Amino acid sequence: MNARMYAVTPEVEVAWRELLQHIADDAGVRMNYFSYAAPQPLEQLWARPDLGAVFMCGFPIATRLAPVMPIAAPIPRTAWAAGRAQYRSDLIVHRDAAFKTLEETFGGRAGFTVAHSHSGFNAFRHHLLRYRTPARPRLYREMQGDLITARRVLDSVRERRIDIGPLDSYWHALIAKHAPALTQGIRVLEATDTAPLPAFVASDHAPAAMTEALRAAFLGASTRPWFASLADFLLLDGFASVDAATYAPLVAWDREALAAGYAQPA
Repeated sequence: MNARMYAVTPEVEVAWRELLQHIADDAGVRMNYFSYAAPQPLEQLWARPDLGAVFMCGFPIATRLAPVMPIAAPIPRTAWAAGRAQYRSDLIVHRDAAFKTLEETFGGRAGFTVAHSHSGFNAFRHHLLRYRTPARPRLYREMQGDLITARRVLDSVRERRIDIGPLDSYWHALIAKHAPALTQGIRVLEATDTAPLPAFVASDHAPAAMTEALRAAFLGASTRPWFASLADFLLLDGFASVDAATYAPLVAWDREALAAGYAQPA
């Protein structure tokens, strides 16, 4: 088990660990929590054959970056989730920046996390497509890639190393709740379209009976007596069942960008 993608503080990781232990107990599955701190590459974690319930971004699920089986995705307790297991990318700028529109950031410095990320790369690139023209194929003077984590995007904007960057909106909601001092220096300029939220996945090698028991436990979590306090802490309304087809639209966004000759946001 691992929840690194949304373990925004050590205390939040403790809460995810407790939630996952309840899920495992309800499913009758024995699993251990595996600590895997940033900046260790998530690709190596996702490739492990012993995954039981590990957060994985939907874009690499859809592109089969690792052999996994999606089980369930969180339903965030936020207005933009609208009761569904979905999120968006918040395009953030420094609180004191003069920008009032996204177009005013063009010609400046932007950044992204890593090319296999939906919230930190694919969604941002798809959002920028509508602003490109034959006369303006490149929108930014500088694009800093491989920032790896949402925290580094946040810090890069806060410290004015970049003018704008994409931030996973569920991660943003969690860090704003549990470490509000880190978000006081930024504001959301615009947001991308919503997309299916990252899921807890198991290895393709996992027994089908195990993954189905875990799926049932996730889907029933909101009815369990242990859920309420953890849900408040983790901004959760529950979990939704997902499969590989859930994330197919993310590949369509990728293909649209590649067909336009826009392999990387720039």
